[in-house]
Amino acid sequence: MTEISYDERGLVPVVVQDDASGEILMLAYANADAVALTLSTGELHLWSRSRSELWHKGATSGNTQKVVALRLDCDRDALLAIVTPAGPACHTGERSCFFNAVTEGEVPHEALPQVERVLAQRAADQPADSYSVQLLGDQAFAAAKVLEEAEEVGRAVLEESDERVDEEAADLLFHLTALLHSRGHSLAEAQRVLLQRRR
Repeated sequence: MTEISYDERGLVPVVVQDDASGEILMLAYANADAVALTLSTGELHLWSRSRSELWHKGATSGNTQKVVALRLDCDRDALLAIVTPAGPACHTGERSCFFNAVTEGEVPHEALPQVERVLAQRAADQPADSYSVQLLGDQAFAAAKVLEEAEEVGRAVLEESDERVDEEAADLLFHLTALLHSRGHSLAEAQRVLLQRRR
């Protein structure tokens, strides 16, 4: 690995990102020993500044973070750990430590991960009269809706307003996500195929 520029305390900040959704989960710090353990075990290890000790993320809670990729920024003084989390990243039980809004704003990349979490919750809770539950429980119905919405997107692009294009595309994305979940798949599997095709 390229040499890391640790600060005067021997630490480097580590931004932790969900590999499937791209969402930022937490910010922590690591020293050379933590980085070495992360590389050797494949799970995120950090340095606890409050306890002044090495910290295997999730060792107590079970919410470990499997490292998919470790990247160093251009100045070599910050790390990006792209992980598959086994549970919430935050000690509060929130999936991300960044849940306190200082300002509000629409963040488009958060939309599909939220849809996937809602679908998973609907599948677990099975609320009565839920359209999502209907889609998840009837693959033929969900597949027909994807075909219908795809046709409507094509027609909107050719004949309708930009607003209608966006609305129909959103409908297609929702129904496609539900169809994938009915099969036990997520959008991440399709995204991995796209990455492989880039090579």
